[in-house]
Amino acid sequence: MRGTRPARSIGGCRRSGEAASLRRAGQASPQRRRRGGPYLVCRAGFRRPRHAARAGHRAFHSRVRSRPEMYLGSASCQRGALRGRIGRVKLGLFLPLAGDPARLRDLLAVAATTAERTGFHSLWFAEHVALFDGPASRYPYSADGSFPLSGEAGILEPFLAIGFAAALTSRIRLGTGICLVPQRPPLYTAKQVADADVLSGGRLDFGVGIGWLREEFEALGVPFDDRAARCREYLAAMRALWTEPLARHDGPLLRVPPLRMFPKPVQKPHPPIVFGGESDAALRRVADLGQGWYGFGLLPAEAAARIAALDRLLARRGRTPASVEVSVCPYLEPARDAAALRGYAEAGADQVVYMVGTRGPAAIATEIEELAAALMPVAERLGIPARRR
Repeated sequence: MRGTRPARSIGGCRRSGEAASLRRAGQASPQRRRRGGPYLVCRAGFRRPRHAARAGHRAFHSRVRSRPEMYLGSASCQRGALRGRIGRVKLGLFLPLAGDPARLRDLLAVAATTAERTGFHSLWFAEHVALFDGPASRYPYSADGSFPLSGEAGILEPFLAIGFAAALTSRIRLGTGICLVPQRPPLYTAKQVADADVLSGGRLDFGVGIGWLREEFEALGVPFDDRAARCREYLAAMRALWTEPLARHDGPLLRVPPLRMFPKPVQKPHPPIVFGGESDAALRRVADLGQGWYGFGLLPAEAAARIAALDRLLARRGRTPASVEVSVCPYLEPARDAAALRGYAEAGADQVVYMVGTRGPAAIATEIEELAAALMPVAERLGIPARRR
């Protein structure tokens, strides 16, 4: 007679032998009912469609059989415990997607399909409505404060880019990296997030930030100085719009009368909110409101310091490190090797996101394939350190 199987953390979702035990005891099995439905519980309580994880399960099963000590957890281990999970560090790609409009369509198509084919976990898309010649605002990720793109560079609107990529892929997750929430109309943004999640089959990660380019806010007629408070309030209204049949919001910066907004997002209660920013204030926003953090331009030692600070903030709020998924985008070329990847894993990163260029479809395909060949085998062997669990 077969015994009860131990729970397994597979591809981010929980499975266990609990259902078989309940059947032998003559009890109904809630786990069995959940497995028969269209969703898998993932990402610290969030749900995503079953089909989005099925292919990943098949590949993962062979690794579980070969390395059970790495992948098998206790019966209390939840799927997608994020930094508390047992499993590989994930790899993602950041696509600035700026430049020659004649080739952007082909560039995005090749990047999305190549990334999914080579096993990357996610694609992230930037946002800027407009750029300026010699702005007074300092870019926070360069030594001299200059923005790396010229004012003539065109950056694709992220939700349109996500919709395009979603139509060409079926498994890879798609994220805004980041969406400038306080400079946008909040109801339109909530609608775009929900619809993108529906059309992608529940693959959206909603990366958000407060922005740094004052000139862009002013051109849009939006106040710049209160953007942090505006971001928090807009997100509160969005959560109501995503989760309540009849939603409303009444706050100091925004009033939403009772209204209905459908369809609701596929992921429940809503797509993960992933905050960008590396300041103490940004980490407080993560600890208060976020399901993820997207750290940009950090070397491994810098990432370790910021992750430790985030964990202290989470502890003060009664949250565990496992409740927030940490993604780090190195931005710097020296951080794109195996040693740096190991450093990010030791720092506690769940995912490392690499920026890829926009020189052309053939060049970006080659770059993605070379990154996968160099780093995927390393990522397969890297789990989250015991101190993160």
